[in-house]
Amino acid sequence: MKVIRFLVVGAALALAACGKPAAEKTTAAPATPAKPPLITVNGKPISNELYEDYVKAVTQGKGSSELPPDVQEQIKENLVRIELLAQQAEKDGLTQDPEIASRLELSRLNLLQQAVGQKYLKERTPTDAELRAEFDTQMASSPLVEYHARHILVSSQDVAQKVIDQLKNGGDFASLAKRLSSDKGSAAKGGDLDWFPPNAMVKPFSDAVALLKNGEVTKTPVQTEYGWHVIQLLGTRDRAPPSFEAVQEQLKQIVMSKKFRAYSDELLKAAKVEPPLPSAAAAAATTPATGTPPAATPASPAPEAPKTN
Repeated sequence: MKVIRFLVVGAALALAACGKPAAEKTTAAPATPAKPPLITVNGKPISNELYEDYVKAVTQGKGSSELPPDVQEQIKENLVRIELLAQQAEKDGLTQDPEIASRLELSRLNLLQQAVGQKYLKERTPTDAELRAEFDTQMASSPLVEYHARHILVSSQDVAQKVIDQLKNGGDFASLAKRLSSDKGSAAKGGDLDWFPPNAMVKPFSDAVALLKNGEVTKTPVQTEYGWHVIQLLGTRDRAPPSFEAVQEQLKQIVMSKKFRAYSDELLKAAKVEPPLPSAAAAAATTPATGTPPAATPASPAPEAPKTN
């Protein structure tokens, strides 16, 4: 930063000298002195700003002035240790390791995404009309029903099918769940998951439950990211819709996420990507030139909208 400032000042003086007679003296405005570092580690400065950011990270938002002197010193020492280890990592050539380099780049990309998102959304706080429109959308797509079900979670399709066969032959669901299910939380209760709305479970699970009749067990194993499930529906009941006021904060995050997704869609459409992404080509073919880019849906991977307070 010092080098950049000196170059800028030097360029300004050179331009001023070119525009005035050689005999005329000029007075340059004094440069703002750089802030001294908080501490240096093997010649590497650590700024007060970096220290304060680190303090907030380890104290969940507190500033150093809110901490006792001994805690401040301990955090400072920890930061010095981190810097020393980072310096050693560079000496050992770890920054040249492809995996480490990739993680560093992903951290940089994530930080910049958050920064540009906060900037973009700063002046785009959702209006009451936008929130109420999103509330109506969510209510229309969320069945006002709750399910009472139990399940047995196992690691393979073959084991799950054997459980189903045992149940067909009179096996006791609760006993099998206690003995075989890897979901220890529900296994102790005979596999009972209590009452839950559809969106409380991963989609393959909730889709399978929705197809069952009361008392019925899934005829084939249901696969999710957690393993293979044998599910029995115990009952259904209507649930009252939440009030607009109760979910206002969640609605705000959804609307901001959609706005941020639309912004990234615009950047993607204007970008030159080689070879072209299939999703971008499809969006360009189906989205009118004057239309609004399609908003994100829960199933589509999208950059997360930074949370604003």
